[in-house]
Amino acid sequence: MSALEELLEVMRRLRDPQTGCAWDREQTFASIVPHTLEEAHEVADAIASGSMPAIRDELGDLLFQVVFLARIAEEQGEFAFDDVARAIVDKLVRRHPHVFQQNQSLTSSEQTAVWESMKAAERRAEGAEGVLAGVARSLPALTRAAKLGKRAARVGFDWPEVDGVRAKVDEELAEFEATLRDGESAARREEEFGDMLFALANWGRHLGIDPEAALRAANGKFESRFAAMERFAAARGIALGSLDLEAWERLWQEAKNSTPKSPPTG
Repeated sequence: MSALEELLEVMRRLRDPQTGCAWDREQTFASIVPHTLEEAHEVADAIASGSMPAIRDELGDLLFQVVFLARIAEEQGEFAFDDVARAIVDKLVRRHPHVFQQNQSLTSSEQTAVWESMKAAERRAEGAEGVLAGVARSLPALTRAAKLGKRAARVGFDWPEVDGVRAKVDEELAEFEATLRDGESAARREEEFGDMLFALANWGRHLGIDPEAALRAANGKFESRFAAMERFAAARGIALGSLDLEAWERLWQEAKNSTPKSPPTG
């Protein structure tokens, strides 16, 4: 028995109505979704850490989510894990005709164009209408903003130059600041703040910056520097709650200078 076959058998036993695990038996498609998203993010964290054992373990956890969801579907008479695997094999072969059929060489950009064209045709065949159809709503918001902008750009709805996006960021910032100045409602402030974030995400897209990855890196940098401040304060017997603004700033600068900076590129 292969490891994959063993995993499928473990899943079957966990869901067994008589002898399985009570928690596993209770799960549904909807209840598993948060766990699947969490495991996908943990894979990303493991990759960022560079630890191969961590990547291996987290990929296993993510694979288990696929097996779990496929098992629920199989119990409902819809499809099984093998059908999931067959569907992705068929899709990859279909979307790579230059590899599996025509045996011709394409550049990366040419292949991307073919891939996107086929995806669009498949969406139309499935009844999905509109240029923006199929952009998953459960994506992280910054990622989805960039994808929506990229999808709209394919039909010409985009700024021709990056300066136009930069001006849009300024425009949205001014509109958000106006809601603060004019004492507008919390809902209006949130709306304009969202517009500003959307513009920033698409500015990043034009610059070749993944906004989600950029913010993730900024979060990590903040965590690292704050942890350094905690260490410095503890070593000096200082309670963080006793610090005033100037003391916080001195500690922050010390932490900033003590943590590694991103290496230069180019």
